[in-house]
Amino acid sequence: MAQSAQPFNRPALEQLLGKRFFYAPAFSLYGGVAGLYDYGPPGCALQANVLDIWRKHFVLEEDMLEVDCSIMTPAEVLKTSGHVDRFSDWMCKDLKTGEIFRADHLVENVLEARLDGDKIARNAPVEVKADKDEKKKKKAAKVTAVRLEDDVAQTYKEILAQIDNYSGKELGELMRTHQIKSPETGNDISEPVVFNLMFASSIGPTGHLPGFLRPETAQGQFLNFKRLLEFNNDRMPFASAQIGRSFRNEISPREGLLRVREFTMAEIEHYVDPAKKDHARFHEVASYKLKILPASVQLSGKTELLDITVGEAVEKKIIDNQTLGYFLVRIHMFLSKIGINPDRIRFRQHMANEMAHYACDCWDAEIHTSYGWKECVGCADRSAYDLTVHSNKTGEKLVVRERLPEPLVEEKLQLEINKKVFGPRFKKDAKAVEEHLASLDESVLEELKKSHDSAGAFAVQVNGSSFDITKDLITSFERVSITTHIREFTPNVIEPSFGIGRILYCLMEHVYWTRPEGEARGVLSFPPVVAPTKCLLVPLSTNEAFVPVLNQVGTLLRRSGVSSKVDDSGASIGRRYARNDELGTPFGITVDFQSVQDNTITLRERDSTKQIREKIEVIVELLKDMCEGKTTWEEVSAKYPAFVSQEVKDDE
Repeated sequence: MAQSAQPFNRPALEQLLGKRFFYAPAFSLYGGVAGLYDYGPPGCALQANVLDIWRKHFVLEEDMLEVDCSIMTPAEVLKTSGHVDRFSDWMCKDLKTGEIFRADHLVENVLEARLDGDKIARNAPVEVKADKDEKKKKKAAKVTAVRLEDDVAQTYKEILAQIDNYSGKELGELMRTHQIKSPETGNDISEPVVFNLMFASSIGPTGHLPGFLRPETAQGQFLNFKRLLEFNNDRMPFASAQIGRSFRNEISPREGLLRVREFTMAEIEHYVDPAKKDHARFHEVASYKLKILPASVQLSGKTELLDITVGEAVEKKIIDNQTLGYFLVRIHMFLSKIGINPDRIRFRQHMANEMAHYACDCWDAEIHTSYGWKECVGCADRSAYDLTVHSNKTGEKLVVRERLPEPLVEEKLQLEINKKVFGPRFKKDAKAVEEHLASLDESVLEELKKSHDSAGAFAVQVNGSSFDITKDLITSFERVSITTHIREFTPNVIEPSFGIGRILYCLMEHVYWTRPEGEARGVLSFPPVVAPTKCLLVPLSTNEAFVPVLNQVGTLLRRSGVSSKVDDSGASIGRRYARNDELGTPFGITVDFQSVQDNTITLRERDSTKQIREKIEVIVELLKDMCEGKTTWEEVSAKYPAFVSQEVKDDE
């Protein structure tokens, strides 16, 4: 039975993942803490395999520079980056019980529940979102069969289409207008207030140096920009990459691995000339089709996807530039490669109000799950924001110097100060005022010159103080011809940012299905390249004659880099295969009495349960090639005859 033909059963999947210890709530012996999870052996192996493919797909293929930066971050760094002031969500609470909600999620849940109730009242099909977790049920709005007026239902749909675009004030207005209450108690809800998402801490024994657990891995990469540029022999463009832990104090963590407080990120910072955002390899992906949801469509209250080639999207300026478009395709390729269903991936453009403070454009790779569409990868054009603010704060120039092919002659307005008078006049502030004047752009200088020519003086603000610049402090304020041999610029940054835990959960949903025969048995159809364990070794029985063959096969598999596991329990072969289908093990080898006689073994494929029989060396080589993605089971089964004479049925 095809997976797509089956209704998805989330409680059954969650039970399987818990039983096989893919992941579990952390500190459960002490009651657990919302939003914190531990990964078990199969979860760790799955994550390691996904990250290995990520490194090969991005770091190796794109020739990126990988770094590993500190998690603990001084508050001054995150104050400069804008995170202290603006890295926040809107929070509200039940006015009687004090239960906390994230405001946009509350509005979204209540309106979706009302639309589902309308569907029930109209006898229309409704997607069932069963949840065995009582705490999660309390957060969810109750679905009641109430028919809505057509215009009301349309209003709800339009609100949901742009739910991420509302400010706190607008969310409060929506809650009042549409009478949104606490889902569990029906009590009134407070006005939304800002809640900063970072975990605060202190560095050192005195507690005088405040810090935060990093909310992203990016800042460490930006602060090492000069070193990375030098390491890359001053060549542009280039990219740095980092895999590591990040922390966000989520208001209301729920939905398992989809919203947690500690998580693994994989982030890329691609540094590019702001005047040249073309990509050298864009021609390779220009004809690649993506399903996209532009901001303009969302703002009209719609969610229809546009199926378009990335080349056309860039040409029409739906996607701003080639580099951004190139990475959207590479993200789609990566997600498809690890087993995400490509038909359930879309790219949604951020609207103005939801745009991060550092971004000028951003697209999310969203994956469809039983919880709806979930953001798993963000791809932002951070412009020159981060390098600029850190440079301004520290005085360190984070720029690229590029020799021009031909000297550039420009007419520029230039201000020269009279240092003999300037120093004594401003004393300790002289250097700061001089640097401020030198940093002013052409348009500002034009305005100051008008005041200089008409009034004989002008004022500037430096570090919160005002300074009068009179004519005696200036020796020259005229247009001059300047010949430039070196162009100096601050790079823009294109940043693909991957939430690994979210991707893992979406992957597990997409590959889960159950066998229809007899008692429904769960299967995780991981592609061989990401499967936690690649091969199960099964002796026909506990007969000692099989041990040498098992050892030989196990040794050859280890030498080939193929992970394997022996199951020599007393259970039937079918039962042993079923247990490992739940772990997503793609292949199984059976050792029987014929193996002892002629050195042949059977190889079973998980999804089809079909088998072939060949010499040990042949099977090991085939396994190696399939696990490395060099060939597929379809190609192998077409080349080698099916083994059926002693086939063991799975229900034995």
